[in-house]
Amino acid sequence: MEQMDPRSGFCNSNCIFYSKRKPLPLPQNHSLDITTFISSHAHHGKLALIDASTGSHFTFTQLWQAVDAVATSLSAMGIRKGHVVLLLSPNSIYFPIVCLAVMNLGAIITTTNPLNTSAEIAKQISDSKPVLAFTIPPLLPKITASSNLPIVLMEEDGKPPIAEAKIVNTLGEMMKHEPGPSRVRDRVFQDDTATLLYSSGTTGASKGVVSSHRNLMAMVKIVLGRFPIERDETFICTVPMFHIYGLAAFATGILASGSTIVVLSKFDMDDMLSAIEKYRATYLPLVPPILVAMMNGADAIKAKYDLSSLHSVLSGGAPLSKEVIEGFVDKYPNVTILQGYGLTESTGIGATTDSLEESRRYGTAGLLSPSTEAKVVDPETGEALPVNRTGELWLRGPTIMKGYFSNEEATTSTLNSEGWLRTGDICYIDNDGYIFIVDRLKELIKYKGYQVPPAELEALLLTHPKISDAAVIPFPDKEVGQYPMAYVVRKTATNISEKEIMDFVAAQVAPYKRIRRVAFISSIPKNPSGKILRKDLIKLATSKL
Repeated sequence: MEQMDPRSGFCNSNCIFYSKRKPLPLPQNHSLDITTFISSHAHHGKLALIDASTGSHFTFTQLWQAVDAVATSLSAMGIRKGHVVLLLSPNSIYFPIVCLAVMNLGAIITTTNPLNTSAEIAKQISDSKPVLAFTIPPLLPKITASSNLPIVLMEEDGKPPIAEAKIVNTLGEMMKHEPGPSRVRDRVFQDDTATLLYSSGTTGASKGVVSSHRNLMAMVKIVLGRFPIERDETFICTVPMFHIYGLAAFATGILASGSTIVVLSKFDMDDMLSAIEKYRATYLPLVPPILVAMMNGADAIKAKYDLSSLHSVLSGGAPLSKEVIEGFVDKYPNVTILQGYGLTESTGIGATTDSLEESRRYGTAGLLSPSTEAKVVDPETGEALPVNRTGELWLRGPTIMKGYFSNEEATTSTLNSEGWLRTGDICYIDNDGYIFIVDRLKELIKYKGYQVPPAELEALLLTHPKISDAAVIPFPDKEVGQYPMAYVVRKTATNISEKEIMDFVAAQVAPYKRIRRVAFISSIPKNPSGKILRKDLIKLATSKL
């Protein structure tokens, strides 16, 4: 470390970038579960969770009583350490209760997207082998279609459940369970598995990411360190709780801060803005498309809603451009933009900007998170690179996953023996230690041996006044290997042609980066965290071949 440059964090002797953020002490008690760790934080008894649509709520005292009751009830049902429990539900104030109760027993929570098809859910059930599922009545058929899993209903709609459903309990009944001495308490250790989240699969098949209680504790400590909460803060939760972004922020991290979380079951712009006004929300985590919509509709929004309580938006999923940051700051001068970068495999942790000044390093993912180390590695030679050189980002630290579930091959190709996670993201780190993600390694387009980053062309297309959204994909070609193809969403009432778009890009990039094919589309498919689903567009483009 003696050769570490304090400005960039880069150490010459081992080619590692060290975090410039203050390191965080982790709990020393080896026998500790994430639920006990979170519940040990002070909360002053105020509101923990509020349902934005109904106003139903839990104080912190009621929340921890409910978690204890559900854990006791699960134990009585025979759920033990190491068992997997599936949670299929939209965002709700009950979502964290189920997660925290399951993890408190040393059992493992696996979550899935309510929008997934029955076939996708069946695949996850056959991979993760849960012994019990929690869901809501409208989603029951998605589970019963492929399995006869015992099911706990998280809410009741007054109708008899479908005949095939093996309903064994309701969450309402479980929450009435008296926590008693009868509960079987397995010792839970920090290294035990806590969650099994399936990575988004934007570049291939979805894989189960195994995270430990220690991974989650480190994540909570980092989240708490990022928001030095001195007063009563209120967070709006629209990001999906089944995803690492929502789970990290809301089912665990923010709860430990003693803040109030207002939960929206699904994203709706008007509902979100109404909730900010009604509950005087101060923090709004979101994904870039929502931030752009707030910027574009700012005048109408401010005329209709009082957003004066809001002081910070947290954006994750993709970096924000200079135009978006400055446009948003111009419209909402009292709101600070904070950005973050992380993966399911790193428990949502990696890099952040913690002030507007840091976010104004346009295009940056931020500085390395506390206790996190990085390497920038040349994908061709394996050489670790210094500042301002572009290569694959490797991360190491206390939030890095244990591995992929039942997938030794994927684990060894992603995690090396020294604990480095190959992120698959192409980046460089500048002289001041800021990380700039350039593209996904697997998404680089190979044109005559040249590597073309789609994100660079997408950023360029978005500067055109007649384009509202764009995605660039590799299109197969016998002669050149692949060439860049653009899917473009035109701005309303504009009519830009394929040739105009190709000429616009050609005037600004090297010849090998030119776009050689354009298709128009009504919207770009994206996953819940805002990442472009390129594989869907590749399938669409090549289906006509």
